[in-house]
Amino acid sequence: MLEISDLTVHYNRIPALSGVNLHVQVGEIVALLGANGAGKSTLVNTASGLVPPSSGRITFDGVEIGGRPAETVARRGLIQVPEGRQLFPLLTIEENLRMGAYLVRDPQHVTQSLDEVYGLFPVLKDRRRLAAQTLSGGQQQMLAIGRALMSRPRMMMLDEPSLGLAPLLVEQIFAVIETLHQRGLPILLIEQNAALSLTVSHRAYVLEHGRITLSGPSRDLLTNPQVEKAYLGI
Repeated sequence: MLEISDLTVHYNRIPALSGVNLHVQVGEIVALLGANGAGKSTLVNTASGLVPPSSGRITFDGVEIGGRPAETVARRGLIQVPEGRQLFPLLTIEENLRMGAYLVRDPQHVTQSLDEVYGLFPVLKDRRRLAAQTLSGGQQQMLAIGRALMSRPRMMMLDEPSLGLAPLLVEQIFAVIETLHQRGLPILLIEQNAALSLTVSHRAYVLEHGRITLSGPSRDLLTNPQVEKAYLGI
């Protein structure tokens, strides 16, 4: 569904990604592992249209999207949940959710999506008239995911969804990720918790200094000595 081929990205002539090849198929959760500064966020920002590629190809459902505006990418259904959530803190929870549906033209679809999000995250419905800044970190992450779902995505890219969350909230967020997968939503998952991301994903890539250094089935990477040492603390 998402195909990234020989992707190179520069920041002021400094390479951030070099010859990256990655794909996500329908029905998959694919994990992307890497240390801070490895280029993970650059990859999803480039796929989202926020950062221009220097060379290479990015196709989504067979259509070239590399270098296209972010709005064009979003209209095609490739949606990112950014690191740090990037909510509108002074808007209410429901207003934040409706902002995610700005490309949806049918009011019935917006209402249906709201019901689905509130079904996934009942706490958001209970607090829907409160400002987003009143939410805890875990609730804000729920809101960020819910806002992305309001656009009725065909694929979602999650950038560090468990960052800064308590273990119980991490479990809740990953339970939602599993639910979304069961509903047929393909997911590219960027996550510092390597053990957890390899447990829920089908395949994984390791990105180091802007290059893919390892890839394969997640169950194999869980027992790979290189991954165990670098990312699993073994």
